[in-house]
Amino acid sequence: MKNLNSLKAALAISLLMLSAAFTSSATQQAAPVVEENLALKAALSQQTDDNKERYRSRNPEATLNFFGIKPGMTVVEALPGGGWYSKILIPYLGQNGQLIGVDYSQKLWPNFNFMTPERIEAKKTWVSTWTARAEQWRDDNGAAVTAFQFDEMPSSMVESADAILFIRALHNLARFEANGSFLSNSLKEAYTILKPGGIVGIVQHQAHEDRPDDWSNGDNGYLKKSFLLAKMQAAGFEFVGESGINENARDQANVGDIVWRLPPSLSGSNDDDEKRAAMLAIGESNRMTLKFRKPL
Repeated sequence: MKNLNSLKAALAISLLMLSAAFTSSATQQAAPVVEENLALKAALSQQTDDNKERYRSRNPEATLNFFGIKPGMTVVEALPGGGWYSKILIPYLGQNGQLIGVDYSQKLWPNFNFMTPERIEAKKTWVSTWTARAEQWRDDNGAAVTAFQFDEMPSSMVESADAILFIRALHNLARFEANGSFLSNSLKEAYTILKPGGIVGIVQHQAHEDRPDDWSNGDNGYLKKSFLLAKMQAAGFEFVGESGINENARDQANVGDIVWRLPPSLSGSNDDDEKRAAMLAIGESNRMTLKFRKPL
């Protein structure tokens, strides 16, 4: 019995030592991730209070971590708009990084009925005007910024990017695909600009798979996951994985619904307090978060 107890004691000590060694090793391996997360937290803390209010719906920290975005990368952001994500990415990527904004093709804009001839003409200078705005969002420690429009990617950018982000940017490319292959051509350019092994991060308003195809074609802001998987794989990308971080089960959009009925747009409910309250209770749209890779 004494020998058995001694054996049990020795085994317990060995297990403790093994556990300590494993914990130490895991801590050492996790240290760089913690450091990068701290850099992202710092970038997020710099944003305005209005932008921070959107964190609950847009989950930028979890989203960028899922896509594997790190300081020093060259990242392409499709349709950066007013810079909500750009203002996070510029300080986060840091002075060794680069942010490349990319807008829709000049040929796509006339498809929108709200685009006047004057607004379409103004889009011709988008590259310079957006870059000038983005320069105001950076300091000496921020990423360099540049831009281009789809269908006009400079040859110097071929295989220059570590990642490209399509955050709520694919539905308009899909809805006008028949008018100019805008989705296909944009994905082709995304493939071209990425380095081998480069990442494509997608956050997109998601239609449930049982919804009609002619409703979930992008016209209403929503796309099906199966549609995007097929398009991305046809473009040559490998599917890496998905995350539920931007899902919203309260958004059960169906025929007759548009994504812009929800916050922040609240289209159609500005003069209807009851409808507005119902849309606010749903919150921002249900979104799929998908990660792809350009093969090595």
